[in-house]
Amino acid sequence: MHDHRRLGRELDLFDTDPLIGAGLPYWLPDGATVRHALEEYIRAAERRAGYRHVYSPVLGKRELYEISGHWSHYSDDMFPPMDLGGEQVVLRPSLCPHHAVIFRSRAHSYRDLPLRMAELGGMYRSELSGVLGGLTRVRAIQLNDAHIFCTLDQVAEEARAALGMIAGAYRAMGITAVRHRLSLPGPGGKYVAAPEMWRRSVALLTEVLDASGLVYEAVEGEAAFYGPKIDVQVVDAAGRESTLSTVQIDFHQPERFDLHYMGADGAKHRPVMIHRSIIGSVERAVAHLIEEHGGAFPAWLAPVQVVVLPISASELPTARRLVARCADLGLRADIAAPERGTLGARIREARLVPYQAVIGAREAANDHVALRLRDGRRLDALPAGEVLTRVRALVDAHDAALWEDGGVAA
Repeated sequence: MHDHRRLGRELDLFDTDPLIGAGLPYWLPDGATVRHALEEYIRAAERRAGYRHVYSPVLGKRELYEISGHWSHYSDDMFPPMDLGGEQVVLRPSLCPHHAVIFRSRAHSYRDLPLRMAELGGMYRSELSGVLGGLTRVRAIQLNDAHIFCTLDQVAEEARAALGMIAGAYRAMGITAVRHRLSLPGPGGKYVAAPEMWRRSVALLTEVLDASGLVYEAVEGEAAFYGPKIDVQVVDAAGRESTLSTVQIDFHQPERFDLHYMGADGAKHRPVMIHRSIIGSVERAVAHLIEEHGGAFPAWLAPVQVVVLPISASELPTARRLVARCADLGLRADIAAPERGTLGARIREARLVPYQAVIGAREAANDHVALRLRDGRRLDALPAGEVLTRVRALVDAHDAALWEDGGVAA
């Protein structure tokens, strides 16, 4: 694996500056492209799974976090309150209190459940400077978060569905989890004191893991302060393990915010709140992708998906038209012009680009391209339209394969 802190800077994906501050990286254009593709993927996956997206503020009154329990259990990791017009507001450390308030703002029937609410939202953690590094530990986090409000008998199915979405996302990203962890409370006052609530939550998550056939390890002291969770673990280039994705069960916040829905019996009932994050924070996800792929991202994530290589200046007009056709299809393309060096040098320079479209005099005359794949395979010259259509289909499928079936030259 590669160190994303070094490679991410070498590939012009992200950087930091002391004037902005430690733990506050900025995204350069190619990194922003990777991030945008990842965000588009997860939003589309969530829409297909029945989630509705919301936006909520990155600030909240201190009282909001007193109600949620963050202030009493998590304030050491929060930024200090800011005085504003006689009130104190706080940069949020989590999105769940806002989503609880959004749920509470409208009346709900049992027919509305499960209600799946998702947001790619900012949150902020007052991390100590000694633990900050690259994209994995930052102070401003963009989280792929969601909260499912459901009945008790819907919990297991919704949690299993979230695990299925995580597995699908990992396949699309070309990454592998090293293990699944059932994160349980440990000793001390870090956790909400509600033994029966913990017992029910742990039993539900254990049922979900066993039914999913996943090998897992129960670890004390790793739960959220309000409930246990399933953590999906990955390993970085230095061998350090971290959590990328989570599924959590929460009986605590529905009670604290007095959430309810109207049941079939006409009475009020308390929903269960499932917290789940499919790709975790965008920062940590991209860091892991850099380390896993060394910058050779799956085609749907690559900053440049197609590089067009005219053999000589005579093919430049054809190359420009091909780039325009790529843009019309939503493919990210660029030209590596002859003045940038020999064809071999330009191919080596574009080694991380999934598709290298070579255009010589014969290809230009026939509207063909000779396609080279990033893995070194060369395809027989094919009609340009056919090549672009097939590339677009592979990108849309979020397929790890660069090409399908025959036509590959030795």
